[in-house]
Amino acid sequence: MSPRVRILLVIDDLEYGGAQRQVVELANGLDAARFEVHVCALSEYVPLAQGLRDRERCLHVIPKRCKVDFTVVPRLARLLRRLKADIVHSYLFSAAIAARLAGRLAGTRAIIGSERNTNYRLKRRNLWAYRLTRGCVDLIIANSNAGAAFNSRLLGHNPSQYRVVHNGVDTMRFHPQNGEAIRQGLGAAKDECVVAMFASFKQQKNHSLFFAAAKRVLAQVPKARFLLVGDQLYGSQDGSDVYKACMTRLVEELGLRERCLFLGNRDDVERIYPACHVTVLSSLHEGTPNVLLESMACGVPVVATDVSDNRYVAPDGEVGYIVPLDDVAAMADRICRLLANEDLRQQLGKQARTWTEREFSIGQLAKKTEAVYLEALAGHPTCAPSA
Repeated sequence: MSPRVRILLVIDDLEYGGAQRQVVELANGLDAARFEVHVCALSEYVPLAQGLRDRERCLHVIPKRCKVDFTVVPRLARLLRRLKADIVHSYLFSAAIAARLAGRLAGTRAIIGSERNTNYRLKRRNLWAYRLTRGCVDLIIANSNAGAAFNSRLLGHNPSQYRVVHNGVDTMRFHPQNGEAIRQGLGAAKDECVVAMFASFKQQKNHSLFFAAAKRVLAQVPKARFLLVGDQLYGSQDGSDVYKACMTRLVEELGLRERCLFLGNRDDVERIYPACHVTVLSSLHEGTPNVLLESMACGVPVVATDVSDNRYVAPDGEVGYIVPLDDVAAMADRICRLLANEDLRQQLGKQARTWTEREFSIGQLAKKTEAVYLEALAGHPTCAPSA
């Protein structure tokens, strides 16, 4: 029997975020008979690690001691050697740079990067770090076609280095349920329609569009209730504390405060989705949004902006609606259309569940990622680690 391929997934942290959730899902979903999987976080803030199977064995933490900590590279290289890792696969900036350098230092056979987003701006020092280490990465797994094209333009990688693997969702955890009791438990009245947004407070998520649409929805559906799940980023990264404060003021200015429920970060989102009649994603840019997959898996139709691969992930008119970016009127119209027609809502919800099970299961995520891993190793015969 062939020995298992040893994988180390490296990520900046395991806070409440999309990339972090996908690392956990992938680690749990890879074929344990063929792959020995470990996860390394560069921060001690790891709330999502509780979802890792065999956490005690597979979780490693190499905390950054300051914003720019060059000791992470040799420490990570030591871990790669100790685990005899065949592949290091990184997510997010700090992990990407550290994994590229540590992988080379440790003689790891294959170094794989990730692209999780589109149309963002990098700080100049981050851009140069990516470009200076460009030759260290073998393949890059993007979670959207748009992300692969964007990353290739931004960093100068050959398009042939990219493999697109859309995100996956645990369709056993996220499944349709009767949401009436859950709604009341959250503070929504029995006769209220719940419109939800699941998103961290960061500029990319474009909460202002959601709140502007909510104002219009209330004019037609006075008993609409708006549910916000998510909070500012850990350590107020990227000015998320300032952004959240601005959005809080906007809610007050629009007179929406009494119609909004702010739940913060939650570990039980699989219970909250079924409590919703509609979920909304108003993002300026995305990769593959986990919240669309999770909502659809729960049989809840979605309304999302037409960015990245959203039109493929959530086919317009089949599982919900796709609207032009920053078109407040269109977003409000589609939300109201779903709230006003229970039969339509149920039909689209059922189609959303079927579509997600077929195209975006964890099994599909794992199978496609495993193929990339084996392809990467095929191009790199076993070599001895560096001294």
